[in-house]
Amino acid sequence: MKYLLSIAYKGTNYAGWQRQDNANTIQEEIEQALYKLYKEPITVMGASRTDAGVHALGQKCTFTVDKVTIPTDKLPYAINANLPKDISITNAKIVKPDFHPIFDAKNKTYVYKIYNHEFRNPLTGDISWHIYHKLDLDKMKKAAKFFAGEHDFAAFCAAGGSAKTSVRKINFAKVYEEDSSIISFEVNGNGFLYNMVRIMAGTLVYVGQGKTEAEDILKIIASKNRENAGITAPPEGLCLKEVYYLR
Repeated sequence: MKYLLSIAYKGTNYAGWQRQDNANTIQEEIEQALYKLYKEPITVMGASRTDAGVHALGQKCTFTVDKVTIPTDKLPYAINANLPKDISITNAKIVKPDFHPIFDAKNKTYVYKIYNHEFRNPLTGDISWHIYHKLDLDKMKKAAKFFAGEHDFAAFCAAGGSAKTSVRKINFAKVYEEDSSIISFEVNGNGFLYNMVRIMAGTLVYVGQGKTEAEDILKIIASKNRENAGITAPPEGLCLKEVYYLR
């Protein structure tokens, strides 16, 4: 039987999603929890390889077992009993044997949070990027809209990525204020390059600081030159909000 799990986690204490030899990861914790349930080694496949310090509300992964010993609706409870408090299985469902968590994904939504206040907030430090100078929210809102559409996003890709093409389609990109201090950048697309969202966020901060004009986003995209975009925003502000599937 093949299952699709929905996972939420705070990535602060982990070296990312993917299993590593010398570091603790989200994948490893879930596989260990499944081993305790099924008494056999189980490998999970994630929809996104989130980096160290990055969080998720809607990460997805699949795993397969031969024997069905736990009802599907009870599976999240059983797995969570063996997971640390900063990782939670929020849903489980049965999928077809040929279902693939990466290739069957229609699109993904990421949210990047910026804490824009003169003084740091200890309660938001692990889940946002602290910018103490006041940002121009209106300019950032205007700039974010220029990301929408199908473009070659080579200028927004960090070195080390393995994608065959840097062309991606962004369905929407928006900036909004959650409260008086939290600015969120939300973006949905059919796929993302290595550190793409974090570079987008860093570029939007440059716009908010007046270092880059909103209209320059299209020029940066057209240049296909990473040096023309903003800095790579730190990982703690990034969260994988949801992964959507065709079936």
